[in-house]
Amino acid sequence: MKAKFRYAGVGLALLGLAVSAAGCRKDLCYDHDAHSPGCRALVTAVWEREWERDYGLGWLAGWDAAAYGRAYDDLRPDAAEGIAMVVYGDPESRTAVSDEFHLSAGGGKVSLKEGSYSLLFYNDDTEFIVFNDMASLPSASATTRTRTRGSYSEHHAEERTVNTPDMLYGHFVERYGAEMHLGWEELPVKMQPLVYTYLVRYRVEYGRQHIALARGALAGMAESVYLQDGRTGDEAATLLYDCTLTADGAEACVLSFGVPSFPDSHYEPTKAEESGRRYGLNLEVMLNNGKLVTFDFDITSQMERQPRGGVIEVDGIRISDEDAAEGGSAFDPDVDGWGDYEDVEIPL
Repeated sequence: MKAKFRYAGVGLALLGLAVSAAGCRKDLCYDHDAHSPGCRALVTAVWEREWERDYGLGWLAGWDAAAYGRAYDDLRPDAAEGIAMVVYGDPESRTAVSDEFHLSAGGGKVSLKEGSYSLLFYNDDTEFIVFNDMASLPSASATTRTRTRGSYSEHHAEERTVNTPDMLYGHFVERYGAEMHLGWEELPVKMQPLVYTYLVRYRVEYGRQHIALARGALAGMAESVYLQDGRTGDEAATLLYDCTLTADGAEACVLSFGVPSFPDSHYEPTKAEESGRRYGLNLEVMLNNGKLVTFDFDITSQMERQPRGGVIEVDGIRISDEDAAEGGSAFDPDVDGWGDYEDVEIPL
């Protein structure tokens, strides 16, 4: 009888452990979420690191690394450092922000109340990006800060001059149903670019040795992008940027939202011309004697097939010996920089 009693006692003890394992006290449990119902999502993010979209020019297939001084992949943007997840709680109007989360670059865990939501994702590590109308999903957009350049002679006088944007990615989920369940439901997110890169190359035919500094401007580009679907706004802006001197001229990697009013239902090579939009490129150089010389180019034909990133090239630039000889005093760019001609950033 003693033996039977002993085994019966062990059975009762094992039964008690099984019952205990089926539930827990939240204040004493280290993994309460794993075995209690809740509306929990595990966001897993991947990054689409594309710097341009192909609309017929085939840059990837025909890339000449020797000619461009870099591999095609060298222009790919880095993944961002973090993600903002904005939860819109009204599934019909999409105008009520019910919650916001900040996650790592790989994603993270979020807890929601039961219901139906729209979810907007974008990287939250930007410096020059300005977000507008975030309370209303259809009008939530990104733009960039105003930047002025006193010496810039603009052919697009109606356009705001701005900084180039930071790299911006986005993802949108039209409808997400948060339901009660055990554990974490995986929510895959593909962070796609909302900003693209233009490799701008200026070729100097004569007088490259006279150039101390260079900077440029790209006119006619989109001033904003809508976060929900990646379309660009109708307003155009002029991007101001600095250039790097090269053996045969100057170049810059210019970040941009792309061309305005894109995507359209159809994008044709003649779309820019039919719409009346013109795209301009400017180069401003400071010579060794301190003199400023500017050049302007119409690049509409190049932009027609490059609405989202690509390569822009201009040549035939000449620095005359007369311009190089004027002044007579040496200019030290390491000391003076652009001096009175420095750009001014204006916060919005």
